[in-house]
Amino acid sequence: MTNKTCRKTGDDGVSESIGFLLIFTMVIVGIGLVTLYGYPLLLQQQTSADEQIMEKNMIVLQNDMKSLAYKTVPYKETMLNIGGGSLTAYDSTITGPRFRIYDGITEFLPENRTGDLRYYSTSAGVDISLQNGAVVMRKLVESGSTMLAQPRWFYDAQTETMVINVICLNSNGNISRAGVGTVQMELGEPYYAVYNGVNGVFIDYTYDSGQDYTNGWNNYLTNTMDMTCGGSQPLTCVFNKPISTLVIKKTNIIIKSI
Repeated sequence: MTNKTCRKTGDDGVSESIGFLLIFTMVIVGIGLVTLYGYPLLLQQQTSADEQIMEKNMIVLQNDMKSLAYKTVPYKETMLNIGGGSLTAYDSTITGPRFRIYDGITEFLPENRTGDLRYYSTSAGVDISLQNGAVVMRKLVESGSTMLAQPRWFYDAQTETMVINVICLNSNGNISRAGVGTVQMELGEPYYAVYNGVNGVFIDYTYDSGQDYTNGWNNYLTNTMDMTCGGSQPLTCVFNKPISTLVIKKTNIIIKSI
């Protein structure tokens, strides 16, 4: 009697080990592709989102300062998420840009540091600074800067009156925060001066070392305030329209904590 073995057709050369290796290889390749291309893209999107959120946060803080400086609100407190970097308050007696206002003879405002509230992110490669009532931004790997939100300076053509609001930030040294923080601000002593019979107005802007926002201020003073500017350190601008009255209001804002 002869025994015959029945074999299913199509099973020749099939191995469970080879099938497992093929599936395992495909899984590893998929994980590698996600890690190589997907994860950096996700980080880039997160970094971009953090930057946009901080731009909005700085404008919110600017509005808080406006309430303190122009509405004489004594105290403001804002909670915010500082993602992807750190927020630091720099005291005006230590650092920050310097502004000088004069007419060639009279010093209306001697060279004066204003300090700033600055967001710094190495991952995004960006600085966003709230200084003298304006929000300015610069890329760390590129030259130039831009002004995201303007300060409240005015000129009235009918009365030929120019109003310059100077905001100085004061704190107990330089204080910094990352993650979730609460910015507490308090109104300090204001300074108010009115000058009549002004023979032109010059403004000098001198940036602090490593914090060049000249382009942002130059565009604002040239395009919005109709001034003619030249130079870089300092940037010197002269007002093109006649001025009969100059009003300078200097407000000190105390950063209590971040």
